[in-house]
Amino acid sequence: MEKFNIFCVLLLAFVVNCSGLYFHIAETERKCFIEEIPDETTVIVNYKVELYDPRSNGFMPSAPGIGMHVEVKDPDDKTILSRVYSSEGKITFTSHTPGEHVICMYSNSTAWFSGSQLRVHLDIQVGDQAIDYANVAQKEKLTELQLRIRQLLDQVETITKEQNYQRYREERFRQTSESTNQRVLWWSVAQTLVLVTMGFWQMRHLKSFFEAKKLV
Repeated sequence: MEKFNIFCVLLLAFVVNCSGLYFHIAETERKCFIEEIPDETTVIVNYKVELYDPRSNGFMPSAPGIGMHVEVKDPDDKTILSRVYSSEGKITFTSHTPGEHVICMYSNSTAWFSGSQLRVHLDIQVGDQAIDYANVAQKEKLTELQLRIRQLLDQVETITKEQNYQRYREERFRQTSESTNQRVLWWSVAQTLVLVTMGFWQMRHLKSFFEAKKLV
């Protein structure tokens, strides 16, 4: 297990987790993203809003007053974050329940400039990717070696949480499969009982019919 964790840490040292993207949003439109997050994990969402400029056929920094309303819901559909942010900033929250978290964004205004379109740049960082190590080194006065050890420890912690989350998903999948199999089994038993009951009733009905016919 220890060798596996060391291998994963070395692998993470060479792999860069990039989740940057941008999307276009129309007036009153709502965009939502699903992020699978382990429990007790910090998530940072960096964003920037740009306004479409018809003169240049491009996008420019948005005008004052235009911002984004952000809502975050946990796997139990409970709202853990809901507030209005400016046109550029950083959103931070911590998950308390493992699973799919829904991040929704929409404009805080329903009347843009002639129905202009917005472009929203989004960068989602999860776990150790959300830690600003330059700021940590400055605050805690860490040397380069100490900072690197801190990064490796955080990466190991992230790997452990991911492994726990995968085990949690496997357990839920197993429970769902068992529940489905049991329902299918009981449904088959119920169908069999109904067929047997109907067959028995038909046999009795036909027997009574033929006996009555003989008497006639």
